[in-house]
Amino acid sequence: MPMKPLFLILTSILLATTLARAAEKRPNIIFVMADDMGWGQTGYRGHPVLKTPNLDAMAANGLRFDRFYAGSPVCSPTRASVLTGRSPDRTGVLTHGDALRRQEKTIAQALKTAGYVTGHFGKWHLNGYRGPGAPILRDDPMSPGTFGFDEWVSVTNFYDQNPLMSRQGEITEFKGDSSDIVVDEALKFIEKHCAGDQPVFTVIWYGTPHSPFRALPEDKAAFAALDAASADHYGELVALDRSVGVLRAKLREWGIADNTLVMFNSDNGGLPKIQPETVGGLRGFKGTTFEGGIRVPAIMEWPAVIQPRVTSYPACTMDLFPTVADILGLPREVMVQPVDGKSLKPLLTQEMGPRQQALPFRYGSKAAWVDDDYKLVTEDLKKDQFMLYDLKQDPQETHDLSAETPERFAAMKAAFLKWNEAADASFAGKDYPEGRVSPPDPESLAWYESEAYRPYIEGWKNRWEYQSYLNGSPKGKGKKAKKED
Repeated sequence: MPMKPLFLILTSILLATTLARAAEKRPNIIFVMADDMGWGQTGYRGHPVLKTPNLDAMAANGLRFDRFYAGSPVCSPTRASVLTGRSPDRTGVLTHGDALRRQEKTIAQALKTAGYVTGHFGKWHLNGYRGPGAPILRDDPMSPGTFGFDEWVSVTNFYDQNPLMSRQGEITEFKGDSSDIVVDEALKFIEKHCAGDQPVFTVIWYGTPHSPFRALPEDKAAFAALDAASADHYGELVALDRSVGVLRAKLREWGIADNTLVMFNSDNGGLPKIQPETVGGLRGFKGTTFEGGIRVPAIMEWPAVIQPRVTSYPACTMDLFPTVADILGLPREVMVQPVDGKSLKPLLTQEMGPRQQALPFRYGSKAAWVDDDYKLVTEDLKKDQFMLYDLKQDPQETHDLSAETPERFAAMKAAFLKWNEAADASFAGKDYPEGRVSPPDPESLAWYESEAYRPYIEGWKNRWEYQSYLNGSPKGKGKKAKKED
């Protein structure tokens, strides 16, 4: 046998053995997610003004994904995809503020059953409330605790400086930048449990760099030449990056970094009107199914297993639950079927070749179907007008190939429409044992228009993050809350 193939075979065996041994020890698992951070907003992608030394270090020591997708171009649906491994359309979470169905099965529930201690920290946005982040109430039937989290310090939506948060129903006011706060709370949880017999599953969902932008003076000092909103926006990302550094440093200090899988990504693409632009030259922004709306920065670090490298393999938030289930050998039944993600376990040690399972995206009338290097996209499903792009040759989606490659176009369109029908059936509840949605999906509403939060309104109406919502007309408040996600 030639030496090169033999070497590759032996290397693959060694890497597979390493992964198996790490899995036997049951790694700690940490999912970290930014809020509205664009694909171009890292130092390692050469951003012109933003420095992210800690994310850069994480990327240099882990698996950097250059084609990683959020499950949706807005936040709540992506969060549902992380927890379930399914397209958010199947789970009932079509847009921001929709509630995750209790009939869904989550990664937190699966890991809790498998012996993990589970914790959620930060933005939740899966309990049916719109509006700025408010502390999740103790008796909220859609709290993180309902979906498998043992401990949580969480808010309904985006949160910023000096936030009010809920520690399993106990409302607490924190001081400082939200990124520093949420990582500090998560580290308390990890430190409390890491010396015990149970591994930990920790979810850290930032409120950064979502509007309203408000950075600490020292964090935005380097951006004095930018307009005020952009300076605060980038200042928030400075704080986020710092908190990632604190997280990584503590894992090393406690001697648990090697067998801790840390996944970092954003919940959707970058924002328009921020300068310098947020999406690294891609087309579209948050809210669109063009690359700028769904392609996001992503890094997976697991020193005991992953050899540092950059991959262009197309992956997605829907892949995270299947990957963890595969690593731990969990049964298929821990997820509601069908799932739209696939396990990335082989990718942790070597490249996987072309992706065989397409990635589906649907948001309102917008949709996309990513089949390895090719992408079908429409801005209006009702008009039946689709475009086809070769993302390898044309990542900016400027040259429509639908007329030039009619056979590929027809095949991809047919595949998407077949999936689209299946997603509609899932949305109707056909995937559940009952064959229907039970209980019915609650109506999404602004938390300050709900009876549950009425006792808190008077005490909160002068807080800076709530003033514009609580001191205006009900009609105006509702419109603003619906716009904000």
